[in-house]
Amino acid sequence: QDGSKRGHYQYAYDGRDFLSFDKETVTWTAAVPKAQITKEKWEKEPAFAQRRKAYLEGECLKELQK
Repeated sequence: QDGSKRGHYQYAYDGRDFLSFDKETVTWTAAVPKAQITKEKWEKEPAFAQRRKAYLEGECLKELQK
C-alpha cells in the first residue's frame, strides 16, 4: 500500500447499496433500480455533485490526514 488516502460517497438503504458517487466523472451510479429516481433527481442539480467532489478533494482529505 502506498499510504495515499481518498474519500468516497456511497449510500445504502436498508443494509443494501443504493447510490455511489464517482468524483472523477462527477456522476452517480444507481446500485438498484429503485435508486434510479434519486440518481435522476440529483443529476438535475449539477451543483450538488460539484459540492460532493469539492468536499472529497478538500475537507475530507484534511480530516483523513489527522
